[in-house]
Amino acid sequence: MPRRNRPERGGRPDLGASTGWARSESAADGDWLVRTVPGAQATKDYRCPGCDHEIRQGTPHVVAWPADDTGGVADRRHWHKACWGARTRRRPGRW
Repeated sequence: MPRRNRPERGGRPDLGASTGWARSESAADGDWLVRTVPGAQATKDYRCPGCDHEIRQGTPHVVAWPADDTGGVADRRHWHKACWGARTRRRPGRW
């Protein structure tokens, strides 16, 4: 039997990173659908609403939009991972 050089991945894979599926998150600012964008799939520059800095091509980040029925393509925002995690502790940035 051939040897495995890669470690086994336990648990469920993060479907948001590989297939485009979004996970739901609830916080004090509401319910959100969040998708992880790996660096290899980040082909455009975006501006993070949390810090107002650019998210350059090839930078892993997250895309978030409201989970209610009113959220659509125009409501999606691209965030740095750290900015998304700290959004409830910071003043609002540019939307």
